[in-house]
Amino acid sequence: MAENIQKVNNQDFASSEEEEAIALAEQARIRREKLAKLSEEGKNPFVKVKYETTAQSEQIKADFDNLDGKEVSVAGRLMSRRIMGKASFAHIQDGEGLLQIYVKRDDVGEDEYASFKKDYDIGDVVGVKGYVFKTQTGEVSVHCSHIEMLSKCLLPLPEKQHGLKDTDIRYRRRELDLIVNPEVKSTFVKRSKIISAIRDYLDGCGFLEVDTPVLNTLEIGAAARPFKTKHNALDIDMYLRIETELYLKRLIVGGLNRVYEVGRIFRNEGMDAFHNPEFTTVECYAAYLDYFDMMDLVEDMYATIAKNTCGTTDVIYQGTEIHLGGKWARMTMKEAVKKFAGADYDDWATDEDARACAKKLGVTVEEGENATKGHVLIALFDNFVEEKLIQPTFIYDYPVENSPLAKRKEGDPAFTQRFEYFICAHEFGNAFSELNDPIDQKQRFVKQVEEKRAQEPSCNAQIDEDFVTALEYGLPPTGGLGFGVDRLVMLLTDSATIRDVLLFPTMKPKK
Repeated sequence: MAENIQKVNNQDFASSEEEEAIALAEQARIRREKLAKLSEEGKNPFVKVKYETTAQSEQIKADFDNLDGKEVSVAGRLMSRRIMGKASFAHIQDGEGLLQIYVKRDDVGEDEYASFKKDYDIGDVVGVKGYVFKTQTGEVSVHCSHIEMLSKCLLPLPEKQHGLKDTDIRYRRRELDLIVNPEVKSTFVKRSKIISAIRDYLDGCGFLEVDTPVLNTLEIGAAARPFKTKHNALDIDMYLRIETELYLKRLIVGGLNRVYEVGRIFRNEGMDAFHNPEFTTVECYAAYLDYFDMMDLVEDMYATIAKNTCGTTDVIYQGTEIHLGGKWARMTMKEAVKKFAGADYDDWATDEDARACAKKLGVTVEEGENATKGHVLIALFDNFVEEKLIQPTFIYDYPVENSPLAKRKEGDPAFTQRFEYFICAHEFGNAFSELNDPIDQKQRFVKQVEEKRAQEPSCNAQIDEDFVTALEYGLPPTGGLGFGVDRLVMLLTDSATIRDVLLFPTMKPKK
């Protein structure tokens, strides 16, 4: 019986989808017929080249006292319409918002008004000329003296009462998402402002914005997996970059003492709420600074960006108030693991002691050289600490095992001058006192490449000899920082997933 009910329900669902598809196809057919009619009458809207506008919706509303009774020219997408005999009200949506228009037959002419009623559809792009006034209900509007179609919308928009909620459709058809969901547009407007605020801050600190290659000629030994492509003219394999770091540090060698890049990065890896195969980072490097200086820079930069784009340094993310102003918490990785996991690195005399501690705490680690004290410390951090770091927190002094580009700590060579910072239990950025010893760097690169080839025998990981050579000319003591722009935008727009802050996130094509 239950099985029969399920079949009926599935059939009903399929029938409903089919009926909806048929209805949409019928609407599209009718719209194309209207376009054909307009074309026959010499009114094909797609031949329009230009339309002069003199005002925007929000400007008209904000400056009503000065614009009342004056003529304006506006343009936008027809979003609603109420036909009332010889006069009609409608709303158009421009780049700033919605604006009501009043279309009266006696003012626009009988033919134009008839066309407005019969040939126009919701979604059409229209141009309107008329004077500004306020209706009896107090709504600022434009009383039309002329209206014309500038582009025909051949597909129906989602019904207003239902909106567009299906995330798969929203991400695949972002243009539709932007039309019908105003809050989506506000997210991307804020994204643009955040990126501008980043640039303004770094420019104000004396950094020079630069561009480095997106295509690289070798696959470096870093843990991230690259996208591989082919350069036909040179007949060589090339790789989309997984970072901008090595080129930027070569510029420091060259005497550009403070540089940064807002760059698109590509990693051939998994996808989740915080990861997309292509994403945007900022990396910046400053000669003669160290990782503590970069901590100070992060604190001030994040507070400044939040203040300039959100109006406050206290922001709400997924129901939790996050305090970006003031001094952030700072802990070494050893201190954090001791606090949250109860394991003391300094009690481990050997690697075996560390592995025994991990086992006691229920954390599985590898055997042999891939499970040193440093590896165990990292594993315990990942399992016990990261999820506890809600308010902005710097975790610093990382084991050398996972920090191939950071300078070792003086007097404690098992650790490096590296930090990451965490907000809402997620890593937001990574920084070093940069390794500038070419001999040490070469040795770490060799080890890194060996480990990657052991994990992925088919990979073509290589040492970046050009970078090592650059270090041999002398890299000054340098502080470096890299952070994800998309995650910062997520935080400042209260977006739960990275797909909500990427205009066109990576999606598997539909068959």
